[in-house]
Amino acid sequence: MYNFLKSIIKSFIPQNVLVKNEENFRKILKPLYKGKNHQCNVCETQLKNFAKLNNGDLICPVCGSISRTRRLYKLLNEEFIVPNIAILDFSPFRILYRKWKKKNNIQYFATDFGTDFIADYRYDITAITCKDETFDLIICYHILEHIVDDKKAMSELYRVLKKNGTVLIQTPFKKGEIYEDYSIVTEKERLKHFGQEDHVRIYSVEGLETRLKETGFNTEIRIFDEDVYLGLQKNETVIICKK
Repeated sequence: MYNFLKSIIKSFIPQNVLVKNEENFRKILKPLYKGKNHQCNVCETQLKNFAKLNNGDLICPVCGSISRTRRLYKLLNEEFIVPNIAILDFSPFRILYRKWKKKNNIQYFATDFGTDFIADYRYDITAITCKDETFDLIICYHILEHIVDDKKAMSELYRVLKKNGTVLIQTPFKKGEIYEDYSIVTEKERLKHFGQEDHVRIYSVEGLETRLKETGFNTEIRIFDEDVYLGLQKNETVIICKK
């Protein structure tokens, strides 16, 4: 039902209008999913069920959070968010952007190099225009697989992170070694080899961790369990980097 309704709405409402009025559009769906079997920890709505996307992910129809959004929000609140923290968030989830922007005790810097995500800055991750040791926490979810010079990007993340600060990193992962081939440049070939038209590699957890350690980070690999009630998928992996 969710995917059907979404396709109908997107067929006659421009994307920019949808994004601007997303919260109002989603209120229409709330009565259809109201229940007590599940809860979205981001918007705190109790749900009969999460909506299942075509890729198998579970989305909250009320706020639009997907599984990794809810996991990130849970992780941040339980372990990292403290008063007056300075956060740099690359290509932020819309619902989290809206929540963090309302917080008076958080310095929140949302950035996206393109225009696909809501953001206040357009930082190039390979040349971040901020002073050294500016941020306490950096969120870098599904970014590095898009960056040709990923080692330069990692170096910049390290530079702008405060001492004892944290970077949370996630990308698609595969077993074995990192797969990258800089001769693959067309969207068609990148889709074939890397799974998406604008990806330039597929990391392995171990391969990405090695590059992060070479940059200077101390790393922890966190693999999470499934949580059916909150709609969190099993084996989700996040690399927690410390300076």
